Amino acid sequence: MDINPQLELAFNFVEFTGTSVFLTGKAGTGKTTFLRELRARSPKRMVVLAPTGIAAINAGGVTIHSFFQLPFGPYLPGNHAGNSTGEKRFTNKFNREKIDIIRSMDLLVIDEISMVRADLLDAIHDVLCRYRDRDKPFGGVQLLLIGDLQQLAPVVREEEWELLKGVYSSPFFFNSLALQQLPYFCVELTRVYRQADVFFLRLLNQIRENRADADTLRLLNQRYIPGFNPDDSEGYIVLTTHNHQAQQLNQKRLKQIEEREYTYKAEVKDDFPEYAFPTDASLVLKKGAQVMFVKNDSSSEKRYYNGKIGRITALSPEHILVRCADGKEAISVEREEWNNTRYSINPETGEIIETVTGSFKQYPLKTAWAITIHKSQGLTFEKAVVDAAFAFTHGQVYVALSRCKTLEGLVLGSPLRLEALVNDPTVKEYTEYVQRNVPETRQLQEAQQEYYLLLLKELFDYSLIVRKLQYATRLVCEHLWKLYPELAERYKMHRERCYKELLEVGERFQMQLEEGVRKNKKYEEDEWIRERVIKGVEYFREKTRILLVELLESTHPETDNKETRKTLEEALMRLQQEIEVKMTVLEGCREGFGVKAYLSLRARALLEKPKRRTKKESNKVEAGGDILHPRLYEILRMWRKEEALRLKLPAYTVLQQKALLGVANTMPTRSKELLAIPGIGKKVVERYGIRLLEIVDEYRLKINGD
Repeated sequence: MDINPQLELAFNFVEFTGTSVFLTGKAGTGKTTFLRELRARSPKRMVVLAPTGIAAINAGGVTIHSFFQLPFGPYLPGNHAGNSTGEKRFTNKFNREKIDIIRSMDLLVIDEISMVRADLLDAIHDVLCRYRDRDKPFGGVQLLLIGDLQQLAPVVREEEWELLKGVYSSPFFFNSLALQQLPYFCVELTRVYRQADVFFLRLLNQIRENRADADTLRLLNQRYIPGFNPDDSEGYIVLTTHNHQAQQLNQKRLKQIEEREYTYKAEVKDDFPEYAFPTDASLVLKKGAQVMFVKNDSSSEKRYYNGKIGRITALSPEHILVRCADGKEAISVEREEWNNTRYSINPETGEIIETVTGSFKQYPLKTAWAITIHKSQGLTFEKAVVDAAFAFTHGQVYVALSRCKTLEGLVLGSPLRLEALVNDPTVKEYTEYVQRNVPETRQLQEAQQEYYLLLLKELFDYSLIVRKLQYATRLVCEHLWKLYPELAERYKMHRERCYKELLEVGERFQMQLEEGVRKNKKYEEDEWIRERVIKGVEYFREKTRILLVELLESTHPETDNKETRKTLEEALMRLQQEIEVKMTVLEGCREGFGVKAYLSLRARALLEKPKRRTKKESNKVEAGGDILHPRLYEILRMWRKEEALRLKLPAYTVLQQKALLGVANTMPTRSKELLAIPGIGKKVVERYGIRLLEIVDEYRLKINGD
């Protein structure tokens, strides 16, 4: 990474602490480069997201809505519309891989944060809390927010703001309720890399900082060239404030192509207003036309994204082929569908109601000799024609001008006016706050120490495991104590021992370590801390093995109740996974503790699938004290299974579990003794009595012979 104090400060905060960071700076100060370098250098498991398709591709990530499977439209946090609001709005059902990624990531990066609304950031917080730590902002994950608030603002429609203004003072990300609960540092980059021309930089800064005057506009307007009409070979792209301006220019360029014209009509159903059309209702295209995709590929192939540029190589009334610069093969384009959704609040429940009121189906393409300024954010051009005279929102003019590398490569399509320089006072106030609160080296050192302590204490923290053991114990005691009283007692005993010998001892040990770390500035090299960690690891490894690993290995209770069996098995699997993660990190720290090594161990352990809970193959069957003759029990269980398969019936209809245990424990010799066993009546004796007594006799002869 380039020797730049601000870049290094930002990198050190992200890499060596768990503190969240807002990285900001003018256009061209290296924010995108910083992210690329961070991904190459950092061992942290990170996920990179952005609000739009173009921004996501530029950042090497995916869109926020795609990753979290969030619905479009306004989002009200649960504590402002009933706790169920957020949960019910989430229709996502993540697969195991996505859940593993969320649980194991160390860092969540959101690029182009200026375009992210406060309510979207709160939706992210709610999803993360569901799968990580419910008691911490954003589930306890570290955030890296990258962007320039002087660039494009978040989009919020008037009817959406009507729903949100009761919760948020502004739609900007920094007004997120969750973010306001999260301690984070702001680092502002000031060295500009995109533009080397000091004169051009000064003009851009005056626009960015709302200091532009008549002289600033006069100097910029010298780049206005009336009637400028570059040829395709010159490589100019036109940036406009409004869609209709780009459309007019694109139509003009399309007419200049001497090829057959094809028109593709959209299918518009019910209420879908014209101003919301994602592309033309009558899409006119020709072979050779430059086009841009206006939607992410909904197919599993993901061949294109919103904002991708290409050129039409072939087309027919029902067929369009587009070749992109980075593609070996032309893309066969299919029609896509967009829905128009209306949002309202249920006055009784406070929930947001979402209704599809119409749809629009069309090929996801637009002609693209010109694009809007909004689509250009994050891009860099050698040559661009900027038409920003009718700028209407915060940051639009600055974004457009700062896309250009040089003043010479910039041509104004129309003169700039002071009225076009729109700035938001809320952004100005927050920007001044950022500039007043620049973190110092001392704060970095403190954050590094806190991160080291957080992870070190986590190594010996058993609160989550004990919580999951408590839940499993409750299930065993509530549903299985009649069948397996000894097993229920064992779980209660192990729960109490874990509380005292793991949780309480772990808490005291963490306090000792914290005291040692806070006393010593060179805590990472301290021999006393290293020795304490090594001894602690050995103690907790052994206790975990005895109290938890062996308990789970010997727990395979049978029950006829399918729901109980499923619930208990899921609880035991979740407990087992946490135990396996703990054993993995303890094993990896037997020679001492290091932040990078620990992060790597934990991430790998979280991603590993828990070992399948199966009985060990052995001549000796271990079933616990509730089964007096475990080998006989296994023989009876296998007989019941075979009989159930033969009859194509559930196993419990052949013989109930309590009856199976009763036969195995009492070893009856007569029908009268069979009838005394709970779960065995006359019909069972008539049907299976002879066979059950034969199995018992055969087993008795075998053990007597042995």
